[in-house]
Amino acid sequence: MPMEPQACRGQLGTILAEEEAALIELASFLDREHAHLSANEVGALESVIRERQRAIGRVVRAEEQRTGLCRQLGHAADAGGIAQILRWCDTGGSLATAWARCRAAAANCRALNDRNSALASARLRHVQARLAALFKGRAEAVGYGPRGAYAMTSVGHAVKVRV
Repeated sequence: MPMEPQACRGQLGTILAEEEAALIELASFLDREHAHLSANEVGALESVIRERQRAIGRVVRAEEQRTGLCRQLGHAADAGGIAQILRWCDTGGSLATAWARCRAAAANCRALNDRNSALASARLRHVQARLAALFKGRAEAVGYGPRGAYAMTSVGHAVKVRV
C-alpha cells in the first residue's frame, strides 16, 4: 500500500525534528569540547567526548530514518530526493523550512568540529615539538607506546659495507 502524502509529511516532520534536536545538542557538546580543549582540561574532555558520541549516534539514527523513508518512497537519499518528497507531501512549505534548519545545523556542527580538530592538532604539534626538544641530540626517535606513554625507539643501525 503506497504512503499517503499526509502520512509522509507527519513521518518526515518527526524525523526532521529529531535530527535538528540532535544536531543542536551535538553543537552544544562541540562547544563544551572546545572550551575544555582551550583550557587544557583533559579530565573534563573524557565525559564530554562520551556525550558527543551519544549525540552523534542520535544524528546518525535520524539520518538512517530519513534515508529509509526516501528509499521507501523510491527516491534518492540526497538533497534532490528530499526536495522531490517535499514537493509531493509538503505543499505548504513548512517541512522545507525544517529541512533548511537541519542543513544549517549540520553545517554549524561541521564548522565546530573542524575548529576543535584544528585546536587538537595544534596541541599535538606543540607536544611533539616539546618532546623533540627534550630528546634533541639522541640517536633515537620518540614515539608513543601502546598505553600512551612515550617510548624511545631505535632509529636504525649504521652499517658499513666494504666492496
